[in-house]
Amino acid sequence: LTFAQCTYLLSVYWLETLRVENSEEPSLEPILSYLCDNALQKDKSGIWQCVKCVADQVFEKFRNVLFAHDEIREKVLESQAMLLLVYFNHIHKQIQLVADQYLSQLVDKFPHLLWNRRVLWCMLDILQLLAFSLTLDPNEETPTLRVVSTPYTLQLMDSLPARESRLKDFADRCQGIVNEAMKWAPRSTRSHLQEYPNQIPTQVLAHHSGLALAFDSVVSSNTLYPNALPSISKRPNCVNSNTPRFVSVLCLRSKYAGEISGMLSVLSEDEKAGLADRLVKDVWDACAEKSDASHRGALWRATAYLIICSDVNRKLLHAVATSQVELFTEYAVETAVECWQWVLTARQDLELCFIQEMVSAWQTTFEKKLGLFSDEVETTIPLAAYDGCKLVSKPIQIAPHLIWLQLLSEMVDTAKYCNRDKVEMFCLLLHRCLPISKNSKQNRQVSTVGCRFKLLQCGLSLLQGNTIPRSLARNILRERIYSNALDYFCGPPTCPNQSKEQLLDDILILLKFWQTMRSEKKHLVTSEVGEYDITAVASTQMLSVKQNVETASLISAGDVARSMSTGGTGGWYNTIPHSTSTLSKRSNRSKRLPYQKDSYDKDYMKKRNLILELLAVELEFLITWYNPISLPDLAIPGEEQVNEWRARPSKPNLWRDYARLAWTYNPALAVFLPLRIKSADSIEEEVSRLVCADPIAVSHIPEALKYLCNTKNLLHESPDLVYILSWAPVNPIQALSYFSRQYPSHPLTAQYAVKTLSSYQAESVLPYIPQLVQALRHDTMGYVAEFIKNISKRSQIVAHQLIWNMQTNMFMDEDQQHRDPNLFDCLEALSQNIISSFSGAAKRFYEREFDFFGKITAVSGEIRSFPKGIERKNACLAALKRIQVQPGCYLPSNPEAMVLDIDYNSGTPMQSAAKAPYLARFRVYRCGITELETRAMEVSNNPNSQEDAKMTLGVESWQAAIFKVGDDVRQDILALQVITIFKNIFQQVGLEPFLFPYRVVATAPGCGVIECVPNAKSRDQLGRQTDSGLYEYFLHQYGDESSKEFQAARANFVKSMAAYSLIGYLLQIKDRHNGNIMIDKDGHVIHIDFGFMFESSPGGNIGFEPDMKLTDEMVMIMGGKMEAPAFKWFCELCVQAFLAVRPYQDAIVSLVSLMLDTGLPCFRGQTINLLKQRFVATKNNKEAAAHMLAVIRNSYQNFRTRTYDMIQYYQNQIPY
Repeated sequence: LTFAQCTYLLSVYWLETLRVENSEEPSLEPILSYLCDNALQKDKSGIWQCVKCVADQVFEKFRNVLFAHDEIREKVLESQAMLLLVYFNHIHKQIQLVADQYLSQLVDKFPHLLWNRRVLWCMLDILQLLAFSLTLDPNEETPTLRVVSTPYTLQLMDSLPARESRLKDFADRCQGIVNEAMKWAPRSTRSHLQEYPNQIPTQVLAHHSGLALAFDSVVSSNTLYPNALPSISKRPNCVNSNTPRFVSVLCLRSKYAGEISGMLSVLSEDEKAGLADRLVKDVWDACAEKSDASHRGALWRATAYLIICSDVNRKLLHAVATSQVELFTEYAVETAVECWQWVLTARQDLELCFIQEMVSAWQTTFEKKLGLFSDEVETTIPLAAYDGCKLVSKPIQIAPHLIWLQLLSEMVDTAKYCNRDKVEMFCLLLHRCLPISKNSKQNRQVSTVGCRFKLLQCGLSLLQGNTIPRSLARNILRERIYSNALDYFCGPPTCPNQSKEQLLDDILILLKFWQTMRSEKKHLVTSEVGEYDITAVASTQMLSVKQNVETASLISAGDVARSMSTGGTGGWYNTIPHSTSTLSKRSNRSKRLPYQKDSYDKDYMKKRNLILELLAVELEFLITWYNPISLPDLAIPGEEQVNEWRARPSKPNLWRDYARLAWTYNPALAVFLPLRIKSADSIEEEVSRLVCADPIAVSHIPEALKYLCNTKNLLHESPDLVYILSWAPVNPIQALSYFSRQYPSHPLTAQYAVKTLSSYQAESVLPYIPQLVQALRHDTMGYVAEFIKNISKRSQIVAHQLIWNMQTNMFMDEDQQHRDPNLFDCLEALSQNIISSFSGAAKRFYEREFDFFGKITAVSGEIRSFPKGIERKNACLAALKRIQVQPGCYLPSNPEAMVLDIDYNSGTPMQSAAKAPYLARFRVYRCGITELETRAMEVSNNPNSQEDAKMTLGVESWQAAIFKVGDDVRQDILALQVITIFKNIFQQVGLEPFLFPYRVVATAPGCGVIECVPNAKSRDQLGRQTDSGLYEYFLHQYGDESSKEFQAARANFVKSMAAYSLIGYLLQIKDRHNGNIMIDKDGHVIHIDFGFMFESSPGGNIGFEPDMKLTDEMVMIMGGKMEAPAFKWFCELCVQAFLAVRPYQDAIVSLVSLMLDTGLPCFRGQTINLLKQRFVATKNNKEAAAHMLAVIRNSYQNFRTRTYDMIQYYQNQIPY
């Protein structure tokens, strides 16, 4: 280049950079005019390329200038983006490329331009002009067309092929822009495109190419599942498309705009003034009626009026922005969001006013504790269930907040690039609804996880967008976000109860937050802490203001924003509890700012790392729950990053630091940390140390007691044990475990255990009577004996059950010849004490019940002398007919059902050589334990009341029971206790696996009552009746596989198979021949007879049978192969059920440990260790799922299963 050319380039550079830096509204048009100069383009020396390099520098300066100037940014960005769209269609190709490059870079810096209303509309207008150009004769003078609503013009090409080529290129670019906008902000983009037809003259609509492309783009990218996995993407477009919503909203806008326009056209000026008040009244009347349908119509009309009338009606705006809070249903909020998008698109002059009202509405949901902000409702734990208790909490109404947050998230993403006033108002919203106190009672249900972290994502997005000034306010917002993220983990981990689609959405939200939090590192390094007297924070007045329609009409949105940028710090700083905040914690340190900055950075970095660890664990659990069998089609993009993070090696000191940091934030977080991060023993050790150092801090958390009350502290008589007496009650099983081999005897643990057991209803203790009686073995101080006496006075039913169980455990043999040396004297004295304490109605109830049951069991003795067969059958019927039903009695196995009558023709002796067990049926009224006891006591006081009571009884049913002699049923009772607990767990979690824990009660040594499974036959009986396989039986009973009945039966079969397979594996239940497996009329599998489990099995305890029974015929019903959908579902249910019960493994271990001293044959020394191993306590959830799948694969059509069935056939003639 010559000197003159170099001077020229340097002059252009300085002139244009100075112009960009100092202009009130900088523009790219001057620098682009250089590039468009024909002389420069034709120059042979390459000066055009040099000017292009200068232009690149000027453009970079332009981007940086705009990023720093918030006041003018949005207006300039819109105009320059439209300018670049025009230049994209320049007649010279190289100018088109430059415009394309600059537009892409501008969008990289300011992504909200993609879904900016004016930019989208301008783009579609240009497309229409290019399409129109094809209708013009290229041989005539080439016209210059003006782009609608802009100062720019478009010069056409001089040939038809060139025009067609340019149209195609621009249409492709438009398609890409709309598709990308739909990914970033689908709701805003749809709204702008829905409003676009209203800006087009009516005569042009039929031929508008821009409108056609907009609709085509929406159809191609508008999906119900924007984050669809391959399994969902395979579905037809008609299923996945969200186009119907686009069209319906478009129609609704037209409909209600037409209604309001029609009203205004026929009303006088005076009537028009009253129309707005009428519309506002209609909205609030619909809310008062709690009618979603009425609210929908009223809200759309109010919105249409707001858009059509050019003035600002604050009452109407207030109703549109806040009315949905009164209903707070998914339907109402969805309607509100649709109307809001219309307002934000069509009346951008109302945007700040509307956001002000919306922030107030959000604050109202916080104050009213709706949805995400509702208090956590306590439910009965599965280990303390009783008749009529609520195991399942009322579902949280989280959908309205989720819908609201989808719009809010898009608004935040837009605001952080374009408007400081909006950012300040969104910061106000976050400061108001994100408590920072560690004692906040936020709802931590897993169903809220997506909503909570989507809200936190909005805040984190604002922080990382560099739109909030570096100040104390910014650090307080970060403190709130971190605190609320940690707060979610201050409760025990729970299983998801969302639908599969919602769970996927929640996982993706959590994954995005995890990725955003991971990128916090660079933002923390560059952060600076502001002075305490910094002015760029919100005023105390704005923090505490409660807006209503009157105050809202007096405060403009601009005033709100200005007040938020000029207030003092007092209101912000005083909201931070000094015990928990990083800011307050460090406030007394040296005031040297560099030192403070380093300390803040380190504190936040530690919290950030802890949050990442906890989020990774939660994501791993949720992903495993969502995809239990690791199907490739359900793999979630990004989960590998989480897995890699979890796989990183960590030193024990790091885990100890995490535990200390968690304790500093909230001791509850530290207590539940070992339950989430299972592979780090150092965490549990550190938490135990922290609890012992400050027991009072966690004495309200039952789960924390195990860290204080352990073998080491009990043996060393730790002085901190005195805090046990004021600790929150643990579950009944853990309380009983203090009277077992697991813990040394100690007066403090004994007092606490009895106090805890006394805090529960008597019915909650009823299922654990066998363990309560066994606890007397370790009751060296008499606390258990006193508790038994007291609870016997609280409930007559419990007293009866205790007497029967004590009678059972007095002797070690069925013939009652060998007394139990440890229990006999104690149990005999206790029994006599309980019986002697009865008086009045209670005594008569006891005598009547035991007399009735005594006569029932005496039938066995009467028929024993008769030969088996018809003679014993007749003797049984005769003996049964001599028994008269006494009023107010019940069967020991069913204390919730009052016996009304006996089926005297039902007496059936069972197969037994030496003993004479038999079956009988009774007509009962199921009224619940409490009501039965009340009615029985009334009968005792007034014998005639039974006749009156019959008139008020509800539904009656028949109940069969087996009165068994010669068998110790205590082992069955233990297995059924575990099955009952598992059923309660599944019910609370909302899992589908089916269990039927029939009742068994031991009433004397070798005697017991067994509830019969209703409407069920054993697989053995079915085989003898039909002489066919189980699959053939299902076909015969329910129809072919395509029938509705067969599919329902197969679903029941799968659900029950999963539950009993898990039970069979964990308890190692053996002797699973076809005589011990029943099928009910609905297709459920029900296992009975648990005589062999844990360490005992037929054939000399060789453990021949596999962990689960999965025979060929069972697999055939579930699809015939492992790849069948039904079998995959079976595997999923097994894994989910396993994950659901693992948190209760300590309770199951304690339940079994309490029975170890009974001498039952299933206990052979290693029972507890092997049981713990089967729970794989040290493995994380993903590894536990893989372990369960391995157990299923090893049991699948195992040859040992078939071999054992063959042995049973040849030995006992049990068909298979």
